[in-house]
Amino acid sequence: MVAVGVKFQDGGPILYRQIRVGHHGREFKVIKFRSMRVSTDDSDSSITADGDPRITPTGRFIRKTKIDELPQLINVLKGEMSLVGPRPEVPHYVRLYTKEQLAVLELQPGITDLASIEFRREEELLASAADPERMYVEYCIPRKIELNLQYVRRFGILSDLVIIAKTIMPFLHRSENDFRKPDT
Repeated sequence: MVAVGVKFQDGGPILYRQIRVGHHGREFKVIKFRSMRVSTDDSDSSITADGDPRITPTGRFIRKTKIDELPQLINVLKGEMSLVGPRPEVPHYVRLYTKEQLAVLELQPGITDLASIEFRREEELLASAADPERMYVEYCIPRKIELNLQYVRRFGILSDLVIIAKTIMPFLHRSENDFRKPDT
């Protein structure tokens, strides 16, 4: 049903592939249901804020429900990702990581992680910022990496199951980002 909705929205491709940085810094193409209008402009920002006109109506729904992430199960089957692990980032932002932050690349990237839970409403957070790009680089990335390094310290099947449960049932977790905008 999702594929039909994406296709009928504007006739473009159903899936979207984007280069991300994975385990040990290896690049791979993450697969998602396409949620944005087809664009030939490569200068478009890789972050999106709530209300971004590039997002289709179908895309808005699949992003809010996280259904757009389901095709990443293909990445899991290919061994490029796991179910739980740090979300893979685009190369542009990884180049901004400090030496300490690069440690997160020692982990297999995942479909969900602690940051996915805490930043479930990231698009709304970015929409509230005067400079969404700056907010993402100066607040979101460092906080996400901090959460992923916490994950390393608690790594185990039980913690993975809790993360999966909180991802599927977001009412199990409220994050600080649900209530306040950070000072920037």
